[in-house]
Amino acid sequence: MRTSRYALALSGLMLAATAATAQVQPPPAGSQPVPPPAEPVAPSAPVVATESVPYGPGMKVNISADGSKYLRFITWHQVYARYTENNTGTTRAAGKPQDSQFDFALRRSRAIILAQLNPRFLVYTHFGINNQTAVSGGVAPGVDGKKPQLFVHEAVVEFKVNKYLSLGTGMHYQNGLSRMTRSSTLNYLAMDAPVTNWPTIEAIDQFARGIGAYAKGRVGKLDYALSVNESFLTNQTGGFSTPLGLGATTGTGSTATNRGTNTAQYSPQGTNHIYQGYFSYELFDQESNLLPFNVGTYLGTKRVLNFGGGFFYNQDGMVSRPTNNVLDAAGISAAGTGIAAFNNAANGVQKHDIGLWSLDAFYDTPVNKEAGTAFTFYGVYYNFDMGPNHVRFIGLANPGYGIVSGDASRRGNAVPQSGTGQVGYAQAGFLMPKNLLGPKLRVQPYAAYQLAGYEGLKTASGDQKNVNIFDGGANFYIDSHNAKFTINYRARPDFTNVNNVKYRPEITMQTQVFL
Repeated sequence: MRTSRYALALSGLMLAATAATAQVQPPPAGSQPVPPPAEPVAPSAPVVATESVPYGPGMKVNISADGSKYLRFITWHQVYARYTENNTGTTRAAGKPQDSQFDFALRRSRAIILAQLNPRFLVYTHFGINNQTAVSGGVAPGVDGKKPQLFVHEAVVEFKVNKYLSLGTGMHYQNGLSRMTRSSTLNYLAMDAPVTNWPTIEAIDQFARGIGAYAKGRVGKLDYALSVNESFLTNQTGGFSTPLGLGATTGTGSTATNRGTNTAQYSPQGTNHIYQGYFSYELFDQESNLLPFNVGTYLGTKRVLNFGGGFFYNQDGMVSRPTNNVLDAAGISAAGTGIAAFNNAANGVQKHDIGLWSLDAFYDTPVNKEAGTAFTFYGVYYNFDMGPNHVRFIGLANPGYGIVSGDASRRGNAVPQSGTGQVGYAQAGFLMPKNLLGPKLRVQPYAAYQLAGYEGLKTASGDQKNVNIFDGGANFYIDSHNAKFTINYRARPDFTNVNNVKYRPEITMQTQVFL
């Protein structure tokens, strides 16, 4: 729309200049007298924008006159005010059980510096913090939430080979797997991502980023990104840093035995490369692919219909011990300690590849441009193979503290986030007509639903217990995505006891401003 306004203004200036020139030109010789001027015509009604006006380039410093060489700055904050009913057994501080609380959290605080001093070269740096609460997210997460570590999310250099191909390297976000695995956090339809879209986050990557190299581009209507990354070391300490941690010990002394649980965990020796890619076929409007941040909702400014698919592969990324591997007291003593014990064949450790793939679809379209309404839909299917019975729990900006049922990851608002199995996720939203809440505020109600079946979530009878998560709410736009607040209700399953899953409510208001 900004481009349209500039074009209208420029056209107006050209017409005015033409009219002014015509007024001073003398009539040609022998021509008829100039007729009297016509009666003035009432000006037509001004053109009213029917679409949300995007923020445009933001804080951009042009280094060249045509703007092709520039330095751009982007910064944003997302702040939670929320009520959470905690998972069973959660404490808010050491020795202080707490069923629920109202708290504040800093979900994201980020900044990006982007520069293009040559049309073929790009450099950008992305840094910030995430998930700081009063009890977690700090520099010492097991102690408190103070002074979270400011860290690099991305540090990328990129070279444009031709119009079909660009090559880049560094700490990057050119992820495979799905559209939402590459999503921008600034323009979600729902309040946030389901996080299932980042199944290995903070395990073998750095907050869903990796150090490596990538190739990206577009051929016709097909957009693609392929990358190869290092696998970050993980499980270097704690229970899963030794083969005995892949089993359960019963008895003591000479009667002790350790039996494998047949539950895969990330390998402490996982150093093989990660290969991933994503392909998207764009039927209608073409999306920008300068940066790897897919838009969640365009608010009626584009008509987009994309179908995509992606993959993620890491050889020997997981390890487990089968249930038929039993170590007696002598075997436990001989098993060894530390990560080197994984090299002892007597411990019965098995290796498993991480193989993930997905198919998805995204549709975003204006409905009535005069009213300013728009519709957005996204749906994705994930197939995760992460070794036998693997399940992982994560809670966003977790308000809980300590350990629940012997597992620190199940406290607070944690839910099963990833694991071996299948996941379906869908969301839809509708941008309501302008002026519904006055001239300064737009509203966009939405709903999202996730259904996951992980083979590691079984009841005592051996039946698989599915994960159902519902989110519903509305975005309230003061200035498009640049200034908005979101109110979200979540019905969250509490899997503290898989035989008696209860649903806990969360009500969150997120405030977002980005420049």
